[in-house]
Amino acid sequence: MPLPYPYRRPGTPLRRGLAALAATVLAAGALVGCSGDDGLAGSVDAFLVGWRSGNLDKVGFVDPTGAGVPAATVAEEIKKLSGDLATTPPTLRRAGDVEVTRNLATTKVDIRWALPGGADWAYQRPIRLRQNDGDDQWQVIWEPQLLHEQLEKGDRLTLRRTAAPRAGVLDGAGQPIVTPRPVVRVGVQPSEVADARALVGRLDAAFKAVTPPISPPVDLTDLPQRLRDADPDAFVEVVTLRDEAYRQIRSRIYDLPGTKFQAEKLDLAPTREFARALLGTVDQAQADDLAAHPDRYAKGDLVGHGGLQGRYDERLRGAPGTTVEVRRPTPEGGTTVVAEAFRQEPRAGEPVRTSLDVATQNAADAALRAEKRRAALVAVRISDGAVLAAANGPGAAGENLAFTAQVPPGSTFKTVSALGLLDKGAVTPQTIVDCPKTFSVDGRSFKNSDDFVLGKVPFRTDFAKSCNTAFVASAPQLGPDGLAVTGRTLGLEGRWDLGMDIFTGKISAGGGPTEQAAAAIGQGTTVVSPLAMAGATAAVARGRWEQPKLVLDPAPAAPAEAGPQLRAESVAGLKTMMREVVTAGTGKALADVPGGPVYGKTGTAEYDDDPAHTHAWFVGWRGDVAFAVFVEQGGSSTASAVPIAERFLRARS
Repeated sequence: MPLPYPYRRPGTPLRRGLAALAATVLAAGALVGCSGDDGLAGSVDAFLVGWRSGNLDKVGFVDPTGAGVPAATVAEEIKKLSGDLATTPPTLRRAGDVEVTRNLATTKVDIRWALPGGADWAYQRPIRLRQNDGDDQWQVIWEPQLLHEQLEKGDRLTLRRTAAPRAGVLDGAGQPIVTPRPVVRVGVQPSEVADARALVGRLDAAFKAVTPPISPPVDLTDLPQRLRDADPDAFVEVVTLRDEAYRQIRSRIYDLPGTKFQAEKLDLAPTREFARALLGTVDQAQADDLAAHPDRYAKGDLVGHGGLQGRYDERLRGAPGTTVEVRRPTPEGGTTVVAEAFRQEPRAGEPVRTSLDVATQNAADAALRAEKRRAALVAVRISDGAVLAAANGPGAAGENLAFTAQVPPGSTFKTVSALGLLDKGAVTPQTIVDCPKTFSVDGRSFKNSDDFVLGKVPFRTDFAKSCNTAFVASAPQLGPDGLAVTGRTLGLEGRWDLGMDIFTGKISAGGGPTEQAAAAIGQGTTVVSPLAMAGATAAVARGRWEQPKLVLDPAPAAPAEAGPQLRAESVAGLKTMMREVVTAGTGKALADVPGGPVYGKTGTAEYDDDPAHTHAWFVGWRGDVAFAVFVEQGGSSTASAVPIAERFLRARS
């Protein structure tokens, strides 16, 4: 059968572009030709397909001396030579010219390996073929150098990964939040312990004395068994403590029998609970990480989980370096590296810059430290919308309630209701609005907290004392959609893009009289997050809503546009009333907080059909910082949310 290109006779050299032979990427199973009747092109194609598939039965082979080599032997040698790359065979493509001299032909092949971590290793190798005497069949001349020029029989390609330096999350000043900080590894040497049970008791008591409490608590139940199983002189690690925690209990544990201590530094945030739910954590790759992304992670890699570390893991992690080495057996039975075939240097991660302020975040974390219920505190700078703090508790809680909680706002929503009433001209701060003990709407009775009665008082007093019945009675003046319209001017229900997931609220609209009445006091179907309420509060203080900002670099792709300018007269009246909450109303515990006047609104929100089951809120601002405090099942706001607000404000004074 003639060759598929002009061929004069053996002994005459000929060069012709092999691209004309339909040189395309060959994938396993995409056989273009075969050896034998299909001639030279078919033999090359069949070999490339067989290399990828591992099945070379359609290819004939000889060694450089012309002796036949079984196809199965070649397939096995390719697998062994490929070593660490055997499970991911390369993409192969015929390339360049072909040379035919007598019964020998040579062509080139592009070889491209997709390496773990995204590296791409590409090079060319020649393939030589010999034509059988007396027929047109071409056989591939097999030799290890066909895979790579530095390979010999018995060698194997191995991969070596070099971890890239992980970048940090930066604060608003551009400084790393996580930096090397001193820690102490507490361990025990088994040979020096006579009574393991007594040691466990004393260590347990000491660890429980650390403040803030170690979370999760140190579990010592298996320590006696671990000591029995370990070598007598081993260092059996018990816990790693921040230096400040270790110093609290040093005198109690330093001289205990068998205790040993190793000082070092680890990359840590300023405190254990510092914006923990927002930042996330960085840990060694877990089993599910490796299973989900075998091409991305290797055992021992650092991986971000949750929060900013998880969301921006690819950016922060960078790309590992990859080296392909040629290993060769040694006479002693081991192996040694004889050549470096490919190297890609690691690409360092890029930092993520946030708007967080370390001092404000520390104050927020400290304010929640004593709270045993789930709680959140978020602070926003009024002048530019920067999120200064996002604290969640108790301790290093994992859920970012500050951003994603979907809970009724209770009476903090009276700021929205009041703004709507002021905008419509339905009331002024001085308008007399009755505050009875109860008020009925379509047969449903609404009442005030603790059944208080104010009688006929100025609307500013109704607001400051948080009179439900006054707002319920005024609800019809807002109309079925009035609250939603006003709330949207404060950013609620908006499409925010600040680099993290955020719930911006859902406002009741279009309901009947009973639902409208409930919505006016932050009940019914209205739900919000603390950040949404902090953003709305900042809008009142600023006179216009602007989307809060968290991630500054990389900048979010589609931040929300600023809202309309709020009606100045309405804002002035609302500010007056929010100040009166602190000077003469439900937030008066904050009246003597130093650092300037505090404005705010308390809120107690029922979350089911039992009026005794309530969340607690406080929203407000002082100076250039607006904030929202939320306590899940916190009961009275004056007993839980307001004290947290006070601790926060005093810590920032």
